[in-house]
Amino acid sequence: MRIVLAGLHLVALGLGLGAVLARGAALRDELDATSLRRAFRADTMWGIAAALWISTGLWRALAETEKSLGYYLSNHVFLGKMAMLGVILLLEIWAMAALIRWRRALARGVPPAEVADPAVARRIATISHVQALVVVMMVFAAVAMARGYGAR
Repeated sequence: MRIVLAGLHLVALGLGLGAVLARGAALRDELDATSLRRAFRADTMWGIAAALWISTGLWRALAETEKSLGYYLSNHVFLGKMAMLGVILLLEIWAMAALIRWRRALARGVPPAEVADPAVARRIATISHVQALVVVMMVFAAVAMARGYGAR
């Protein structure tokens, strides 16, 4: 089970990183039905990856499949990694709300040109790329933890 959880955790990381970068790229393109569909597909994958990533991370920590919960809670690198996850989630709230509004408007038949505000799309693209950077930073924190850094 340890290997399955760790493997799924890493797969979610890769899927999520690719998805959030793809979402950002799609929202930097001219906003038409095709680019919005690409952004929505990538956003869906980002959400699936996040759910898998968070659930496997919680399972691994709470079930103590690798190390004790006490180890994680006393490890400053782990706490920094969780703070980075918090940043990603806080950034996602506004982006997610905007994309949900756009999805609903398109489903009602509103033309794509009237749905997506290019300035908002650029902001979400920037948020997406910042989130990708934070994910990469989390990878470095995880590598440091795996080598014993942060343990008290």
